[in-house]
Amino acid sequence: MRHGLKQYLAAQALHFLERRLHLAPLGNRLRQPLILFLGQGDADRFAFDLARPLIAGATRPRPPVLHIPLADPPGPPQALPQLGVAGLAWPYIPLILAAHKKSLADLSIGRYTYRLMTETPFFAAWSARLNPMGSRTPKVIREVSAFTLCQLEAWGAAWIPARLFPKAEEGPNSRDRDYTRWRTFWCLLWQALNPLASGREVVRQLQALFHLEHGPQLSPDDGAYCRAKARLPLDQFPPALRATARAADQLAPALTLLQGRPLKVADGSTLTLPDTPKNRAAYPPNSSGDTPTFPLLRWVVLFSLLSGAIVAVAPGAWGVSELALLHRLAVELAAGDILIGDRGFGSYPLIAWLKHLRGVDFVGRTTRRIDGRRRFKRLGRNDWLVRWQKTPSCVSPWLNPFQRTALPAEMTLRVVKGSCYQRGFRVRQVTVVTTLLDPALYPASEILQAYLRRWRLEMCLDDLKTSLQMEFLRGRSPEMVQKEMYSRLIAHNLLRCTLAQAATEHHVPLDRLSFKGSLDALRHFTHAMARARSKAKRQRLWHLLLQTLAWDLVPERPGRREPRAIKRKKNKYPRLNAQRHLFKDRPKRNVRLSLANQFRKQAAVK
Repeated sequence: MRHGLKQYLAAQALHFLERRLHLAPLGNRLRQPLILFLGQGDADRFAFDLARPLIAGATRPRPPVLHIPLADPPGPPQALPQLGVAGLAWPYIPLILAAHKKSLADLSIGRYTYRLMTETPFFAAWSARLNPMGSRTPKVIREVSAFTLCQLEAWGAAWIPARLFPKAEEGPNSRDRDYTRWRTFWCLLWQALNPLASGREVVRQLQALFHLEHGPQLSPDDGAYCRAKARLPLDQFPPALRATARAADQLAPALTLLQGRPLKVADGSTLTLPDTPKNRAAYPPNSSGDTPTFPLLRWVVLFSLLSGAIVAVAPGAWGVSELALLHRLAVELAAGDILIGDRGFGSYPLIAWLKHLRGVDFVGRTTRRIDGRRRFKRLGRNDWLVRWQKTPSCVSPWLNPFQRTALPAEMTLRVVKGSCYQRGFRVRQVTVVTTLLDPALYPASEILQAYLRRWRLEMCLDDLKTSLQMEFLRGRSPEMVQKEMYSRLIAHNLLRCTLAQAATEHHVPLDRLSFKGSLDALRHFTHAMARARSKAKRQRLWHLLLQTLAWDLVPERPGRREPRAIKRKKNKYPRLNAQRHLFKDRPKRNVRLSLANQFRKQAAVK
């Protein structure tokens, strides 16, 4: 009877305080029952202090699992009323402490608390928010603390929207497994930054990570990782590529060239794929007699001249023209943009389609012969206006009939001719056609400068093929080939974001920052940041990385030529021009010498 009365009085005291404590607790670390909990709740299973801060906090939706702020420090207007409430509750403190076996005030650490309420019936309506994972919470906290061993996601997660690669509502990837979509995506990016790394190496680093974080034991086989990559939705990669390009443009130094309008560069190239039946069917190789060939993928990319990031890509078979692939990227070209292209894009149908149907201006060379004597207006030295007529030879199969008939019969273009001279190099004449007709707004010198910057962005393709080793992909199906291609491009854009941030903060030219140097530095600094125990130390390491990139500048080499040639032959072995079991090896040297001696003896006898 006495024990029941004791519990009843304690419960009444708790309810009395619960009705009056409408604000945040008075302090963060006071050893008083008023801070967080008055006890275990064995008598009445009630923790009054847990509910009120959630009600008093902001009404916007918050993450339901971790790091929910349950108590904020009170301001001066709140402190005085709480002192009064504490004074009223002070006589009941000994009774409350006597009624409860153990105080939980010692368990309140800092401002952020997450208490598992698996057995509290008073908050059944809140159980989905306060304890959505039940007893699985500690295990999940350990498992999702990092996605890669070097915590690569801590570097680039700010530039990739978190809404991408969501968990499926049903079917595959609808439950949290070891290889979730988000973890698989970051492992794919880690593999793109380490091109020689195989899937087995990805699994090994995940095994080390899970063992370090006391997670589940992974299978040493890489089959689960390969299947997880195959389950990644392909339609989520283009938005990630656009988001990283947009982030790089925001971080890059401003460009005032050509009235500060958005400048985009189009260029095309080819990639070699593994020789599988699926790849051959989707991307037929270029047949060249008995010489062995591989499936070829032709792609056209849109670069941002501001940051060097890749905005979009259009892959296709080797037989598809670059003009047709560029036509697929029409949604990436907004009205007011300026497209810069090489000689292959300077055709009448493309320029007319861009200007009159898309509102996009063009700057580039052309395959047409331009005769300055036929100009109808002179704007300055080596600067004049010409008229182009639509001829029957202007065949454009990549345009639909409506777009083909909507092209104008005549178009006025501006021709700018200039010479780019550098000491020690030969004089090079450049003739550029453009739809920017106003010489006051768009001087000829800026047009030539914008076109010459296009060559620097062509070196971005060299960065992709050489530094990221994208010349030969390893996907054995067309879908996996595209995922691997997008992962390399996203990794390239993330590196461009880092270079842009370093150039902006340390006021150095973006063109003189080394892409290969940034790749090497990032690999080592991410491991150091993963070992850092505090956020401040990680920030110091990040600023040191940016400072190192800004200090390690590429030597200024104006007018440097980059010929399309190699200095060293890759190997001396013959090409495999037959199936492995039918291929005949070249005779060894001693066999060749023996055959030559026999041939000479036979010739001497005759």
